[in-house]
This record gives sequence, structure tokens and C-alpha cells, in this order.
Amino acid sequence: MRILIAGFQHETNTFCDDITNFDAFERGGMYPAMALADEMFRLEDVNIPVGGFLREMKADDVEIIPSLWAGATPSARVSRETYERIVSAILDAAASGPFDAIYIDLHGAMVTEHLDDGEGELLERLRQLVGQEVRIVASLDLHANVTERMFVHSDGLVAYRTYPHEDMAVTGARAARLLKALLFGPALHRAARRIPFLIPINAMSTLADPARALYDAMSGLETGSIASLSFTMGFPAADFPECGPVVWGYGSDREVVELTVDALYGRIVAGEGNWEQRLLDPHEAVREAQRLARNATRPVIIADTQDNPGGGANSDTTGMLRALLDCEAEGAAIGLMVDSAAAKAAHEAGVGAEITLALGGRSGTPGDAPFEGVFRVEQLSDGCYVFGGRMLTGKVTDVGPSARLSIGGVHIVVSTWKDQMMDRNQYRMVGIDPESMAILVNKSSTHFRADFEQIAEAIIVAKAPGLLLADPADLPWTRLPDDLRLSPLGPSFAEWQKQRSGESDLSDDLSSTGNAGVQ
Repeated sequence: MRILIAGFQHETNTFCDDITNFDAFERGGMYPAMALADEMFRLEDVNIPVGGFLREMKADDVEIIPSLWAGATPSARVSRETYERIVSAILDAAASGPFDAIYIDLHGAMVTEHLDDGEGELLERLRQLVGQEVRIVASLDLHANVTERMFVHSDGLVAYRTYPHEDMAVTGARAARLLKALLFGPALHRAARRIPFLIPINAMSTLADPARALYDAMSGLETGSIASLSFTMGFPAADFPECGPVVWGYGSDREVVELTVDALYGRIVAGEGNWEQRLLDPHEAVREAQRLARNATRPVIIADTQDNPGGGANSDTTGMLRALLDCEAEGAAIGLMVDSAAAKAAHEAGVGAEITLALGGRSGTPGDAPFEGVFRVEQLSDGCYVFGGRMLTGKVTDVGPSARLSIGGVHIVVSTWKDQMMDRNQYRMVGIDPESMAILVNKSSTHFRADFEQIAEAIIVAKAPGLLLADPADLPWTRLPDDLRLSPLGPSFAEWQKQRSGESDLSDDLSSTGNAGVQ
């Protein structure tokens, strides 16, 4: 057996104005750096899907032919040139066959300058190249926006079941087992249902219900003729018609797999209201954290969810910093604040210096601006660290020259490049002991829970300015299906459009009336 393997991962926030270029995939960011050909074998021990696939296949009598693996930190649309360059490399490898099968490690929510469905396009091009006899299996992120093209041009799709994504390698191993079933077992039938509402990012954590109970139930249903079940909760920041959650499965008995998927669909829809999430404004969040911290022996953690670079935000907004200082918080730390100019100024000034900065706030986020103040340089770092938490254990990361600045009772981790605050070693790289702090503000939505939940007195989710809007109904959608609800039990896209149109008409009327009065 000859199996070609590849990987191309990107989660695209279409509401970001920038473009993601090739260098973002070369560097990797929150993913490993780009790996070419045999370099891919070095990923075997990394907690990403291709690593799990390689380990699962190691004991079998197969020849693995590696082509390319590339992933970039979630961000804006992938440039046309970058997409075509990486896809061409994968297609060239596929053309060098013959192969019995292809495994590809995908995200499932990639949008490019010229394509709504980056993964569907790649799978279709692969299928046209290798024909119908070659089995094509892909692993997907739990936040994939799965499209009909992805289903049609693959033989099997398998998605993560945890958020934080602790089971990435496990999912790659599951994809390998599904591929073996497709190669050596009876024919498998697919059933799929699209969920009629968008799920907010902060309601997706599988460390709590309803997601935890649903995935537990799903695992128990993979018996007998059911070969595989998956539920992707979607990435609700991609403005195209197939954005949203999907549940699907594969089985040797068509009726059984259809009934099973229908039952899961029914459970999700019946509990729609359980997918809502309570959020606090920045000052409310800090005051609540201060109240809890008074009698706590562990830090209270605030998720600055809307500035999460893991969903395409820029990790530089200042709303939570302002709230900490306004509330006179003590023993507080916030990170990562991405500001290359501030990091450079700190390194030039040196430890102990006081520097005047306009910190952060340069991403053009509505309601945000740089924070001007005098900061003390507490410690400097080259920005290199190794992840110690459960999600990406052992991953080496470089966020460029970094510094710990302080102002009032607040310590700020400032970096040159983006990375989501999801590992305690990101605080330690600038000398902050996270366990000893009263309040930690993490620019993350959920991934931080994998390493921080065990030390947290409590976790609060704050709705400060940021580009990753926590409530999908707050986004300026233009291309969704009319009947898709923008939040659990919320308005449909058609109803939302009518409501916005009415508000716009009312605003115009009031403006017109006001002008008449002035005249």
C-alpha cells in the first residue's frame, strides 16, 4: 500500500481586512513551521492530526509518501498566490503516483481571496487528478465549516471532539482507522445534517455541557455498523453560505447511520437554548474578578475572548488593560499584547527603565485605541518558549523580542508576533509566575483552559473590543442562508436583515428630522 500524506490548515476570519501570505505558513505561528517531504516525519510526535496518522500507520505494511504540511495562525483570507503555491505542491506530489490512498490534514474553514471553500476546492482538484479508485480521507478541526464539496470529493472526513483541541493526534489516528475501513472493509454510506443555528465560540468548550455530554454520547454510538461519527460546531466568522455546524457519520448499514445522525441532529436542535453564553463587559469582569480574588488562593482568569488571535483577532486591543487600571487591580497580568514597536522600545531602554508608550490599539478595532502611559520595563525576553500544557506539549514557539511591562498593579506581556495566550509558559518567558497572580487576563477564548483551568479559582468571559465578535449576531453578515439563525434561539438571517434595514430607515428618518429642525 502506498499512501500520500499532506496538510494545509487555516481558519479564516473573513471579517478581518488583511491578507494571509506565504510567510505566515512558513513560520507556522501557533502551528509547527512548514514541513516539506521527509521533514513531515518529524511531526510524528507532535499533537497534530498528521502526527497521530503517522503513529497509527507505523505498524502496518504501508509506504508513506510525504508531500507538504503547512499551517498558519488563524487570520484573514489566504492570498491567492499562497493558496495556489501550496496546493500546486500537493497536486504535484499526487501526480507522481500511483497511490492507493491520500490522507490530508485540513482545518475545514479556509477562505481565500478567490475561493469561499479552500478545502473543497483542494479535494476536488485531488479527486480529478487521481480518479475515483483512490481513497481520499481528511481530518478536520472541530471549528470546520464543512461544505458539500468536501463530502462529495472525499471518501471520509473525521473531526476533532475536544475544544481545547487536546485530541488532534487522536483524530489523525481515527482518520487512519477510517481509511483502513474504507480500504479493507465493506462499503460505507454517509449521512449528514446541517444545524440551523450558529454556535458562539465561547459556548463550544467540551469541558462543559452541552458540548461535553454530546461528544460523550457520540463516542458511545460508534459501534457495530457505525464506523465514524463527527460533529463540527463551525467557525462563526466566515461570511459564506455554508458557514455553520454540521453532524455526519459513516456506516456499513445505510439506514442505521442515517437514524444515528438524525438522532444526534435532533438532540442538538432540541437543546438549542443550552448553547448560549453569558458575557460580561470589561469593567464588570474585572470587578467580579476582584471580588472572587479577595478570598481566593488561586488566580481568577478573565478570557479576553474578542481579541483572541486564535480566531483571527490581532491580540492588541486595550479594553481589558483600561478596565484593570480603572478598577485599580493589583497582582494582575495580561498577555499577549502584540506591539512590535513597544517591544523594541523596551529592549532599547533596558530593564528598570521607564518608557512612555502608546501601547497596542493599532488594529483598527472599533471602540479601541492605543493606551498612552508611562511603563516600567521589568524583564526582557527573546520570545522563545516551549509549550508545557496538554494541548501542544513540547511545541517550540518564537514570538520575537518580548518584554514584561508594568503600570500600576498590572503586568503586561508584550510580544513582537502573534500567538494565542494558551500556555502558562507564555507568562513565564518574561518572569511572571502565573500561579501567584490574583488576576490573569488571557487573550484567548477557550484553548487556554487546557493549561490554566487546573490553577484557576474561577474563569470569567469578558466582551471587550476585538475583531472576533463573541456573538455571531453582532457580525455584519451578507451571504448566509435566509433561514440560518445567527445565534441560539436568535433571529434568522432574513429576520436580522429586516431588523437592520428597519433600524437604518429609522436612523435616516431621525437624521432627516434633526436636520429639518436645525434649519
